[in-house]
Amino acid sequence: MRIFIRELKANFKSLLIWSVVLFLLIMIAVAKFSAFFENPEMLSMLDSIPPAMLDALDMRSFNLTTLSGFYGFMFIYFGLMGAMAAAMWGSDIISKEERDKTVEFSLVLPVSRSQVITAKALAALVNCIGFVLITWIVSIIAVQQYNPDKAFFDFLALEMQAMFVLEMIFLAIGLLLGCAMKHYKRSGSTAVAIILTTYFLSILSGMEEKLDFLKYLTPFKYFDAGNMFRTGQMESIYLIISICIVLVCVFGAYWIYNRRDLYI
Repeated sequence: MRIFIRELKANFKSLLIWSVVLFLLIMIAVAKFSAFFENPEMLSMLDSIPPAMLDALDMRSFNLTTLSGFYGFMFIYFGLMGAMAAAMWGSDIISKEERDKTVEFSLVLPVSRSQVITAKALAALVNCIGFVLITWIVSIIAVQQYNPDKAFFDFLALEMQAMFVLEMIFLAIGLLLGCAMKHYKRSGSTAVAIILTTYFLSILSGMEEKLDFLKYLTPFKYFDAGNMFRTGQMESIYLIISICIVLVCVFGAYWIYNRRDLYI
């Protein structure tokens, strides 16, 4: 419990910074939406965008003059921010002990390495939950001026669930990197590289039908906002794949951290 509380306090500043950035993103996006709201003429600007780019960004799936359509387009930004925050928390929460030369403090406590990982992972999980809730609450408050209906709230709830699963995937990946990499300085940058690579793969899979198989390699396509908008649910096959990724990464993190030499 002591480690868990310590990590919550240590990561509160990071959560606050990410939340402020997210708040500004939502406020700016909602302000820009005022130009699109119930104004079909604004959609003509999409004609200047190459069709391949429209498909890559899944912009054909949404009517940007409606609140639900605009938030469907915004989901990728929420997903990217949630993924980056979760991956950084997961990788840094373990590797920082070696970076800050405080690993000895954790090792002299009457707890096992597994208990240390569990306490730290739970603290990172609380941050992820908090980040999703903040996104959800700020979004609800920001759009009140447009009189959102039940359909919007249902879709927003689905987006937040998908965002949370994305966070869990990259939190687990970050945790594995933090436990496995001997060069602790590289875990965070490697996590960001993985996120950007998978995001790029999601764009490629949407641009060309021949590359459609890439969607199985990128979590950003597991929770495609366009599909969720049309079906009103997340696809079970991708939820199963997500759970498998999380379990493999978490078990791998425990197994490796309990066996490797730590940098003191």
